[in-house]
Order: sequence, then structure tokens, then C-alpha cells
Amino acid sequence: MVRKMSVPPMELVDHDGPGTQMCAVMDAIGEISVRRALIPEPKEGEVRVKVKWVGICGSDVEVFRGAREPEFISYPTRLGHEVAGVIDKVGKNVIGVKEGDPVALRYVWGAFAEYVCCTPFSLKVLPKELPLIEGSLIEVLPGIIHAAELGDISPNKNVLITGQGVSGLVMTQVVSMFSPKNLVVTDLFDEKLALARKYGATHTYKMPHEHANTMDIVGADFPDGFDVVIPCLLEGDGMVDAINATAQNGRIVMYGCIGTCHTPVDFFKVHKKRLDIFSTEPKRDIDNRRYFDEGLRLVLDGLVNTEEMITHVVPLAEVARAFQLRNEHKGYTIHVMIDCEVK
Repeated sequence: MVRKMSVPPMELVDHDGPGTQMCAVMDAIGEISVRRALIPEPKEGEVRVKVKWVGICGSDVEVFRGAREPEFISYPTRLGHEVAGVIDKVGKNVIGVKEGDPVALRYVWGAFAEYVCCTPFSLKVLPKELPLIEGSLIEVLPGIIHAAELGDISPNKNVLITGQGVSGLVMTQVVSMFSPKNLVVTDLFDEKLALARKYGATHTYKMPHEHANTMDIVGADFPDGFDVVIPCLLEGDGMVDAINATAQNGRIVMYGCIGTCHTPVDFFKVHKKRLDIFSTEPKRDIDNRRYFDEGLRLVLDGLVNTEEMITHVVPLAEVARAFQLRNEHKGYTIHVMIDCEVK
């Protein structure tokens, strides 16, 4: 069975002092608070990571907004999975990784905290010369690289990416290296579209509002739709738009639109167009590790920029303000980073 994202246990306490740490708890929809918890000890086969940077992902925002169904999330809960830090303690029977190694984490949720424990499977050791702030977003690259490969992108195909948030901008950088005939991206904000052009988009379109139909905006230039559509939006309703924008015999790779879809889906249209629809998380653990390696290499080789889209840095003590910033949905707010190192 493939490993899934997990929330490491953390014992909350009602006091400050030695042996305790600061952590963030999502108490209810729209409410996140700073609490105290015991600093965890690594079990056999685990390491403890002193967290430095955690980015606020779109999935965190969905939970903050209450857009996830109860079968997937319940409150209170802990968030944060785009993580970079340093191993500060190694449990029994762990080899290879060691105390002092800078690492990026994947498949660990609940990392808006000073310390978390995990297994080596969830770690990728980073070169010491790579700034840690640039390492946290390596977490998104396995799913993004896998999405691009599933798209079967080639120089004779037109590709559409809807949404240029953090993951959308990384997706644009990766997909451009697959050399599509045209790489078309859409977003609500000029600032993000400017970065997309820098990252390899051949065509950019500003959407008039979040419920606009993509083909109403791009259809004059691409009347037949797109061979590959990769939605990088949060809400599941974007899948209806993706189906409408996909060309005959095309494929949709669901990097985004994994939230609940409240709009009826015309599956006859999927059948009539002969569409293929793929999800993006690797289905085997070995693939997860391979894509983790490839993602780090792209960053180290200067081919994917994970730092340029950071617009705000907020300390862990002010995590509520950080979520309000990220939730405002403005062009000048792209990636909000939480500094979890408490001075």
C-alpha cells in the first residue's frame, strides 16, 4: 500500500517552559491559534526535525475556508506541509541521515510548529549551500513532475494551465521544459501572469472573474481547445471548465481542482470527447522518491525558481495574520512563508 500523508502526533499542553514548543492549531473554520505542545521525541526509525520554513499551501487555505468535506478533514486540526528544516535528533536504527542535515519534508502534515518527527521516507537531504527558504517548495515538485509526465506533452501539443498560484507557477516552469507547441496559462492577476511569461508561458490570459469560462476568453485563439489541460485551481468546480477546454481525444491532469465540485459534471461530454482524466500523486513509493530527487535537481540546476514567488514572511507567532494574508486572494500576495524558528 502506498504511503499517505500523515499528521505526526503532538501533545498539546496548557503551560510554557522547558520541553515545550509553539505550534499552530486550526480550531475551526477561519480560526487558527498558537498553542503550546510538548517537543516530540523520535521513535525507533524516526528523526526529529527543527522546522525553519513552512509555506502556506492552497490546500491549507481550503481547510481554513472550510472548503473540504467532513470525510476528509475535521476540526481542530493541524496544517502545514511545505517544510524545510534541520534534523536535530536521530532515533534508533536510522542510518544515512544524521543530526545537522538540512532537509525538505514531504507527506508530513501539521508542521506549523518548531519541531516534528517523521521517518526518513519523508525527508530529502538538501545541500548545505542551498538556502533553506528555497527548499520548502521542493515538496510540491514530485506531484508536479508526475503531472507533466502524465500529460504526455510533446512539441505538437497545446497545453493549458488554469491558475498561476504557487503550484501553478512551478507547474509552468516544469511544463515549459516538456516543449509544448503552445503553453497557455490563465489567472486573475497581472502580477502572476507576468511571472508566468518569464517562466515559459507562450500565451497568458487574464480572467475577468473566478467563475469565468476559459473558452470564452481564449476560444478565439484556440477554438478547438487544448490537448492537455492541467487545472491548478483550488475549487473542484474548475473541473467542469477543464472538461469544456479540453480538445477531442485530449487529457486532463488534475493537479488542482481536488476540492468538492458543486457544479454538475456532464460525463457524456467526457465520453463524447474521448477524454482521459488523471490524478497526480505518484501511486508507488519508489516513484515518490524518484520525483523528489528530480525536483531537487531541477532547483539546484537553476531550472525551477522556488524563491522568487515568495511575497511575505511571517513569524509562527503571527500565523493567524499569515492566513488572513494568504486568504485575501490578491495579485501581490503569492507565497506566504511561516518562519517557525522561535528566537
